This record gives sequence, structure tokens and C-alpha cells, in this order.
Amino acid sequence: MTRNLPYKYNAAEWPVRKKKLCNNIVINDEITVEVIMEFDALREIFEANANQAQAAKMGAYMRDMFPFLGIASPERRRLFAPFLKELKKEKGVNWAFADWCWGRDHREFQYAAQYYLAAVKARVGPEDIPRIKRLIVTKSWWDTVDALDAVAGDAVSRFPELKGVMLEWSLDENIWLRRAAIDHQLSRGANTDAELLEAIILNNLGQTEFFINKAIGWSLRDYSKAGPDWVRGFISRHGGEMARLSVAEASKYI
Repeated sequence: MTRNLPYKYNAAEWPVRKKKLCNNIVINDEITVEVIMEFDALREIFEANANQAQAAKMGAYMRDMFPFLGIASPERRRLFAPFLKELKKEKGVNWAFADWCWGRDHREFQYAAQYYLAAVKARVGPEDIPRIKRLIVTKSWWDTVDALDAVAGDAVSRFPELKGVMLEWSLDENIWLRRAAIDHQLSRGANTDAELLEAIILNNLGQTEFFINKAIGWSLRDYSKAGPDWVRGFISRHGGEMARLSVAEASKYI
């Protein structure tokens, strides 16, 4: 249920409330960003709509990895809509906003950053991939990683030189980077680079990690809709090295 807001709010007010939050903010002890916007309006809106009972359920679903305010997805998107409208008017990608969201405790703020990055993914270029990588390896879980890999994947589709970065991620010690590499071509259908997909999966066979084996199965299952014969051939060649979970997922539609 929507609660009364702490002040009368409408979308037109937000640009007026922008102000310099601070001169410099250090993120991960390595990147200094000048923050020129106040994002506390979003924090106030989200906190005003917190639902303690729902928060407990949402936290339990995510194995209590992160605290939640308890704002379900439809309401969260509705509350964020006016902020997203304003953010989209800016040129480029507002990484200060994404980093601010990632620095908040409650998971809903990371979801807000996801909504924003998905909305402006066409603006993401090779220079932005290190920033996406940093978000992937920070506060990592499938709910954020699976959204960020789509943003990275869109950039790879437009900048083929980034395929090498995906191969690097597929060999990284961080399982979430490897998962992002495996799944970055989801929903690409006939435009899937099968050679790249195969190379990335081969780099991850013989794993016991659930999230890796699940990703392998999902990526093959997704491509089987456009290339069923290729997926059958892959399973025939490498099924003995694949986890049963991966084979079961990959075979769902073939």
C-alpha cells in the first residue's frame, strides 16, 4: 500500500531540488567522482513507501543476503518513473547515480540503478565496461548480475572489439563475471555469436558452482530456439564434461 510522502512531490520538482551533494566522493578507493546531483529525493520516496512485512519476505527470498525496504517491483517502478524520466534527459550515462545507488544499503536502490542502465544501455560504450564490471563484482548476486550482463551484452553487440573482454571475464576467478560472460548473449537469437558462446562455455566446463552450471544451461537453452541443431551438436560433443544441470537446462526445448 502506498504511504503518504514526507512532502508534496511531483516529477517537476526534482530538477529544481538538484544541488551539489559534495565536491568529491571516492568509490572503491580508486575512482573519484564529482557528484552534482542530490539523490536524496529518491531515498525519501523509497523509505516513505517501505513495508516491513514485505521486506522480510523479499529478504528471505534472497537468502537474507541484503536488506530490503519491502517495495515490490510494480510499485518500485512506479515510484522511480519520474526520476528515470529526468535521468534519461541527460547525455551519456550518469554513473554518479548508479554508483550512489550501489552505495545504499537497501536492495531497491540497486534495482533502481538497473532500471536506469537498462533504459540507457544504447549509450553504453567500451569506456563504460570497467564501470559495469565494478558493479557486477560489488554486492553480487544473481538479481543484479543478470541485469547487468544484459547491459554489457548490448554493448558487445555494437562493439565487436569487446568480445575479447567477455573471454577475459569467462576466465576470471570471480564467478559472477564468468556468469555474466556466459549469459551476455541471452535473447540475441539468430544473432548469437555461436563461436564466442562455445569458447566461453568451454572455459567453464567441469565446474561445481551452481550459478555457473545454471548459466551454461540457460545460454544453450536460449540459443536452442534459434539454433537447435547447433545446441544438439554441442551437447553431443561436450555432454560428458557438462554438469547434469547444464544438460537438463540446455535440452529443454530440443
